[in-house]
Amino acid sequence: MAKPAFVIMAASAAVMVSLLVVSCGVGIASAQAAGLKKGFYKKSCPQAEAIVQKVVWERTAGNRELAAKFLRMFFHDCFVRGCDASVLLDSPTNTAEKNAAPNLSLAGFEVIDEVKAELEEACPGVVSCADIVALAARDSVSFQYKKNLWEVETGRRDGTISSDQEALRDIPAPSSTFDILLTNFSNKGLGLQDLVVLSGGHTIGIGHCNLFSSRIFNFTGKNNPSDVDPSINPPYAKFLQGQCSRNLQDPNDNTTVVPMDPGSSLSFDNHYFVNLKAHQGIFKNSIKRMGQIGVLTDTNGQIRKKCNAVNSS
Repeated sequence: MAKPAFVIMAASAAVMVSLLVVSCGVGIASAQAAGLKKGFYKKSCPQAEAIVQKVVWERTAGNRELAAKFLRMFFHDCFVRGCDASVLLDSPTNTAEKNAAPNLSLAGFEVIDEVKAELEEACPGVVSCADIVALAARDSVSFQYKKNLWEVETGRRDGTISSDQEALRDIPAPSSTFDILLTNFSNKGLGLQDLVVLSGGHTIGIGHCNLFSSRIFNFTGKNNPSDVDPSINPPYAKFLQGQCSRNLQDPNDNTTVVPMDPGSSLSFDNHYFVNLKAHQGIFKNSIKRMGQIGVLTDTNGQIRKKCNAVNSS
């Protein structure tokens, strides 16, 4: 029987490491992204990455949840139309990616706008919003270590289309089985190792109860509130039921949340991997591959002046 996605996202470090060992023998389809390179802005805007880091670190110091928010934003951006910052675009008809149900809980847009404003003042029309999202994910997670945890290739350009329907189609759902998740990742040029490792992003942040309440209350639909998905660890299921009790009365309530990694939801630490430093190379390779999905480079796309709107003709 296929294992549900929730188990992958909330499993213990031991299970994750075991999966990682199994997956090491599986070939990974690496997304090729001609045009991306380290230090893309070295000549055109040499202070670009320093500006991003400065703003992101300042804001993360006052809000440790930003690391989880930016990782999630980067993931959701890359899985829809590639890493083109289409998730940042506003729509007058509320039909952009950010208006889709999976993206309604995204946050941190105001920090992206702040970074963009400083970059436009320093180097007008040079640094893309897509690169800002990629750098913000790295810098926010790296803040607690005061050093960059992985290298970010830059040179992305910004997309001009954003669709809520595409977001609904392409972003993996909380109800997805492991097999469906693996297919989702494979369609983006990623493999089993990437699926396991990038799930490590859930070691920080929170989960909204309404996204998985059907797994912990009345799972089989027989009007038995204590009926739980049997594939979820029983003690953890009991913990979730206690935390998400409000959703038993109102399944659509989206205000109740639980830590994805109880005890250290604001830290990227060894609750997920036995030792972050020992596995750092694995994580940075997977997130680098994710950052290559469907990128626009060279003359494709544009460099937006404001991240929430396409440039006027």
